[in-house]
Amino acid sequence: MTDKDKRFPLPLSSVVEKSRKAAQATPASAKVATPQTATQNAARNMQRAPVSSALPPAAPPRAAPQAIPSNRANALVSDAVRTAMVTRVARQGVKDSKVLAALDAVPRHMFVEPGLWSQAYIDASLPIGHHQTISQPYIVARMIEVMRANGNGGVLGKVLEIGTGCGYQAAVLSLVAKEVYSIERIKPLHELAKSNLRPLRIANIRLQYGDGMLGLPQAAPFDGIILAAAGMEVPQALLDQMSIGGRLVAPVGARHQVLQLIERVSKFEWINTTLEDCHFVPLRPGVM
Repeated sequence: MTDKDKRFPLPLSSVVEKSRKAAQATPASAKVATPQTATQNAARNMQRAPVSSALPPAAPPRAAPQAIPSNRANALVSDAVRTAMVTRVARQGVKDSKVLAALDAVPRHMFVEPGLWSQAYIDASLPIGHHQTISQPYIVARMIEVMRANGNGGVLGKVLEIGTGCGYQAAVLSLVAKEVYSIERIKPLHELAKSNLRPLRIANIRLQYGDGMLGLPQAAPFDGIILAAAGMEVPQALLDQMSIGGRLVAPVGARHQVLQLIERVSKFEWINTTLEDCHFVPLRPGVM
């Protein structure tokens, strides 16, 4: 990707190498997750200790798990493993080369516990604490691809993400959009995302703690909006914050969820298209 150096002032290879060395020195949990839906993973969710709101210069320490052997740690987070993940996502139907390159550039294992590194590059959602999950790589790529397929040749100025979680999708979005705004309603996850993203030094992400269902009117309008949680319908506040020609991609439904694309074609008109089945954690109001 031609602009990768601009978006990641530190070479990703050096960041990944640091995380590998940390794994060799820091014990990692023996917990193993199997491929399943986000809802099922959330049910087996591991709770994290809340992160202090007063962030230190470096990422806060995490619970000490059992050690991963050094040779295994290197294999689990290698560039080849991540590239294999991107190849699988492409075979599943994602064709946008810019999205695939972004997926290949972001080290997904840095956004989950070291004990889950062995699962970081399979196509599965994984627990991140507080009954929330990191979405499977395919659905992250699919939603961003749909959002980019706009009438402006895929150009995205400002985008809004509802549900920051651990920060992974925001990192991917930062490589395909000029500005990324991301809202998280769970304070410990908001702090976790900040600590996860800090080593990557991404300049164009703005994290916000608040109620995602209200959007971010002070930064609107947005060329694209992505929801990482499913409600029975898309809140009108978010529809109003779309730019004309903008695209919103969101899971909708309760037990049976579908991915929906909403395009704003005029000030008072939106077009809704159902894309495919999906599984997400519930969209909830308020903060906690």
